[in-house]
Parts: sequence; C-alpha cells; structure tokens
Amino acid sequence: MIAKKVYYILVPIVLLIIWQMIIILGLVSPLFLASPHDVWISFIESLLDGTMLVDISFTLYRVISSFLIAAAIGVPLGLLMGYSKKVYTVLEFTVEFFRGIPTTALFPLFLLIFGIGDQAKIAIAAWGAGLIILINSMYGVHLGKELRVKVAKTMKVKGLTMFEKVILPEALPHIFSGFKVAISISLVIVIVTEMFIGTSTGLGKRIIDAQLVYQTPTMYAAIITTGVIGYSLNKLMMFIESRMVHWKGK
Repeated sequence: MIAKKVYYILVPIVLLIIWQMIIILGLVSPLFLASPHDVWISFIESLLDGTMLVDISFTLYRVISSFLIAAAIGVPLGLLMGYSKKVYTVLEFTVEFFRGIPTTALFPLFLLIFGIGDQAKIAIAAWGAGLIILINSMYGVHLGKELRVKVAKTMKVKGLTMFEKVILPEALPHIFSGFKVAISISLVIVIVTEMFIGTSTGLGKRIIDAQLVYQTPTMYAAIITTGVIGYSLNKLMMFIESRMVHWKGK
C-alpha cells in the first residue's frame, strides 16, 4: 500500500523533472512548450482573477448534466433490452446503427436541432455517454447469474420486484463500468464542443483561445486542469461504486 502511494507521487514528480529538463536544455521552443513554473503562475493568476473558476464551473455543469441525462435514459432502456427479447429485437438495429456513428459526426445535426447554446453541448455529450451506458446496462443483464433469475422466477417474483431485487443488483457492476467510461466521454465531448461550437465560457474555449494567440502557459494550465477534473470524476465514480456495489466480485 505504501509503495503504491509512493508511485502515485513519484511518477508525476519524474514527469515534471523531465519537462523542466526539456525546457532547460532548450529542446523545445517555449512558444510550444511552456515551463512548469510559467504554467503554475498562469493557473494561479487565472484562479485569482476568477476566470478559471468560471470556466471550470460551466464545464462541470455541462458534463454532469449530460451524464445525468444519459444515465436516466440509458440505464432503464438498457435493462429493458437485456431483460426482454422483444424490446431487444425492436431496438437492436437502431442502437447498433447509431453506436457505429462517431458522436462528432452528429454535431451538425444537434446544432440544427438545439442551436449553439448549452442545450446542444449537453445533448451531444448525453448522446455519446447514453449509448455507452445503455450497452453496458444491457450486457449487465445478459451476463448476470442466470441461477438467481431462475430461482426468483420459481418463487414467482416478477415485474418491478424482479427488476429491483434481482435484475438491477446483477447488472449494477456492469452499469458502473459504463458510468466510469461515460463520465470520461462526457468530459471529452463537452471540451470538444466548447472548442468548436460557439461559447464564451468553458475549459475547451480557454484552451482553443490560448492556442490561437500562442499563450502556451494558459493553454497548458487549462489542459492539466481538464485532466485533473477527469481523474477526479473517475475517482468519485469509483468511490460511489464501492459503496453501492459492495458485493462486486463476491
């Protein structure tokens, strides 16, 4: 356990040292790679003037909103597709068809429907995350232990009780696996939409604006902040999973 914690700290330190050595040796122009010191100063300044906090807030709002929408739609639909062969047969082609289309290819369609505001960004991210959650929820039912389902049917458990007591608990580990991927995908899509779809706030907007005028410390500060947010969201999802799916692996 101690060795693991050491590695958690050691690897970032080594990367920072390598980064600083590249700057000292002049292997890469500061125009393209800012020093760790300059990036840190840029991050602190943006925090103090409040602009970074505003961008983080708007990005998190879009990510969390899209994820919640995706979960609210993807989980019930995935469970239904996994449990009912009729529902699966009806929706299989549609789900598999859209699953094969990159979410970015649907940007123009969502822009036509929702405009260029937050609704479009949230809807696009929810679409991409929703498909992942749906598929994982469906396979969670398919890969569940059939013996428990058969026993429940023998005891004449059915309807909502079957879902609540048997189907959902069996599928939850797979659902949370989908959640962890989906929250990351939501962040990725939101950042991309903030870069290329009209907005005045968000980390994606900060990154692309800094890149256009070669403000590399600002750009790297925003990129690293995005990485920290992604890591934190994944850790949060793992924490929730450990509390809600305590029987996983048993």
